[in-house]
Amino acid sequence: MFIQTEATPNPLTLKFIPGKTVLEDGTADFRAKSEAEASPLARRLFDIDGVSGVFLGSDFISVTKTDAEWQHLKPMILGAIMEHYMSGASTVEGANDATEANYDAADEDVVATIKELLETRVRPAVAQDGGDITFAGFRDGIVYLHMRGACSGCPSSTATLRHGIENLLKHFCPEVEEVQAV
Repeated sequence: MFIQTEATPNPLTLKFIPGKTVLEDGTADFRAKSEAEASPLARRLFDIDGVSGVFLGSDFISVTKTDAEWQHLKPMILGAIMEHYMSGASTVEGANDATEANYDAADEDVVATIKELLETRVRPAVAQDGGDITFAGFRDGIVYLHMRGACSGCPSSTATLRHGIENLLKHFCPEVEEVQAV
């Protein structure tokens, strides 16, 4: 099994591409070992000292570290991913928790446009960098987004929100005044 690695804009996060499906549907974000009960893969990665976050996408795994050096962590992470796939265990057991979006029913058309733009233009680009951005709500002209994986805690995430996503949404939805991470 050959696992590719890619740097992300977040220096604390590396993207691992196993060449196999990681999640059939959706994404899963684990910020602590205690949150990883439903994922044998995430639990295995959290057993490595220095791993502080695991994000599972459709075909990649983003791992966030504490202050450990990548040169020491990377071989252990590659080994854990390889062991997981060789074991035949599922990546996530049970259903992913979906968070309920918060918005006024009168804004249904605006929210539909926002979600479509996020799905077609934002999420594919962000997934390339090992992360994900999902819609959390829309109130009083403010779009609320969940930043996950490599996006969570990334130094360039504020610029991505302000200059990229906010400008895109304002262009197509004049009702959008601001974008905020939750």
